[in-house]
Amino acid sequence: MISVQLSERVKNLPPYLFAAIDKMKQEAIKKGVDLIDLSIGDPDIPTLKHIVAAMKKAVENPAHHRYPSYEGMLSYREAVARWYKKRFNVKLNPETEVLSLIGSKEGIGHIPLAFVNPGDIVLVPSPGYPVYPVGTLFAGGKSYIMPLTEENDFLPDLDEIPKSILRKAKLMFINYPNNPTSATAPAEFYKEVIRLAQKYNIIVCHDAAYSEIYYDDEKPISFLELKGAKDVGIEMHSLSKTYNMTGWRIGFAVGNKDILAGLGKIKTNLDSGVFQAVQEASIVALNTDDSILSDIRSTYQKRRDALYNGLRKLGLHLIKPKATFYLWAKVPSGFDSSSFVAHLLDKTGILITPGNGFGAIGEGYVRFALTVPVKRIKEAVERIKNSLLSL
Repeated sequence: MISVQLSERVKNLPPYLFAAIDKMKQEAIKKGVDLIDLSIGDPDIPTLKHIVAAMKKAVENPAHHRYPSYEGMLSYREAVARWYKKRFNVKLNPETEVLSLIGSKEGIGHIPLAFVNPGDIVLVPSPGYPVYPVGTLFAGGKSYIMPLTEENDFLPDLDEIPKSILRKAKLMFINYPNNPTSATAPAEFYKEVIRLAQKYNIIVCHDAAYSEIYYDDEKPISFLELKGAKDVGIEMHSLSKTYNMTGWRIGFAVGNKDILAGLGKIKTNLDSGVFQAVQEASIVALNTDDSILSDIRSTYQKRRDALYNGLRKLGLHLIKPKATFYLWAKVPSGFDSSSFVAHLLDKTGILITPGNGFGAIGEGYVRFALTVPVKRIKEAVERIKNSLLSL
């Protein structure tokens, strides 16, 4: 029997937050708990029927059973470009400024490998998606944390980043609408990011996976709408949240052609592209009438209102989300993030996500996902009420 030794990069990995959450979930189910899962952002609404129908048709075409193109079918990239023009009035060259991804997570994880050398600095928001620092670690880079605080509307204070750090930074991750805080970003913030990136030659990677989950008709803007954005960065999207396609694993990156080419070189060596039948179905998804997506947003808005109003009545401190399907709430007095999650799971059968799982700055908060029907949300609020009364 050989002695299996993990690499140092794997030894230094923190436990992946959502794998740990899934383990907690499975243990509770084994115990027979009537679990209300408000943890992972996996939509419970099925993929739209016309998209499924398109997939059924496409998968029967033998032409799609072979290796796909690395950068994605031109027809898919053209559909992305049309969607961007219609949604954001941003013009893209589908041949050079659009790249298919196996979900945006894959692109986020791989982009540091293209541009970050050992010891280089990557600017990472915290609390934030755990893949930002993990991708940096895999590339041998060092994460410099940009705190997202409620006092600053969950936007990083770019003026607080030392010049010595900015001179060494190769890449900056930003994410709006934001996971986990649900914050949105104004145009002026993006302008500041562009000015900083131009001055210090920093690549900007904007994770915009939640841009189509918004409320009260307040549409989030694209980073690429701002002058100069395409000179310094790219934007990543996923079809997972917009079209309830989390398991399909498809997304795209758009923007600066040289940055996309660098990311494409990594992908060419590490993956073989997205199954073409999925791309065909995704073209149909991108052409979906917005009235259908509006119905999905309406469903989430009803859930948001039910949970927000319910938790507010219980005395929890939280900001009403303008976008995403998350609520970011402060934990009650006497708890930290992990102990409050454990308390709710043990006493109420409700599973949520601890804020410290998104980085140390998230300590003292928890994230609720709006991925169950209103009836179950109201039941969750009642269970939480009873658990707090018994303290």
